[in-house]
Amino acid sequence: MNSGLIAVDWGTSSLRAALLDERGRVAAEHSMGRGILSVAAGEFPKVLEAATARWPQRGEMLCLLSGMVGSRQGWIEAPYCACPAGFADIAAQLAWVQPARVAIVPGVRCEAQGVPDVMRGEETQVFGALALLGLDSARLVLPGTHSKWVRVKAGRIESFSTFMTGEFYALLRQHSILARTLPESDGELEAAAFEQGFRYALRTANLLHAAFSARTLSLFDRMSASAMPSYLSGMVIGEELRSQGLSLADDAVVVVGSPELTQRYGLALRLLGVRSAPIGSEATWGGLWSIAQQLEKIA
Repeated sequence: MNSGLIAVDWGTSSLRAALLDERGRVAAEHSMGRGILSVAAGEFPKVLEAATARWPQRGEMLCLLSGMVGSRQGWIEAPYCACPAGFADIAAQLAWVQPARVAIVPGVRCEAQGVPDVMRGEETQVFGALALLGLDSARLVLPGTHSKWVRVKAGRIESFSTFMTGEFYALLRQHSILARTLPESDGELEAAAFEQGFRYALRTANLLHAAFSARTLSLFDRMSASAMPSYLSGMVIGEELRSQGLSLADDAVVVVGSPELTQRYGLALRLLGVRSAPIGSEATWGGLWSIAQQLEKIA
């Protein structure tokens, strides 16, 4: 690929674009608060044009988009690719909105115990993280509102599972009785409180029971209000990790996410004696670049 790539991560609430050079290196980045929910039907081409207008050479480049832009609420729906799925499968099922010029990366779906699970955007981060770390097999977690635990073997996503950890935290934080004793903002992470909540979640093995401890610890002045968000965060992450059955014998878990979340999950994994390898937003650009290279192979 001699002319580089326009890489776009287009989610529900924001749009990030990167100009990648002929070697896949980030030459420039730009972000906008124009998530798909703020874009009217038929306006997606205009918003993409505005996001990339500062790069005059864009007209000669392939543009790949990942994320919720490929959902039913997005530009066009990019059908899910079934697991197991690798670079070749993803590249073969791109949804082209402008032939040979602009395409949307499909999401991925799998089945577990007769129930479907889906991801859209995380698959690109998974492939990018593997490429950046030089791995073809790994266990990954992509924390967020809906955390994804992913197993990859021989360069293909074999299975994954979704945990509504971030959403449950927000519900407890803002809409339960616990909200009455919590401060307005989360503040800095308090590691001791995080660890206490994490270990309590492991001991009780029941979030419905464990969550009430945030109320009683406050009621009896056993924990300061400022420490409570960290305690609650440790608790919901503890519930998530408990279900993974992690042990000292496991290889490092690749944690893909923002610095704040990779810090918390890295701490939680260390408490279990499991190593972690953090990867940030560069995973998306690496994934889109790798998919573009795969396109060249099958062209």
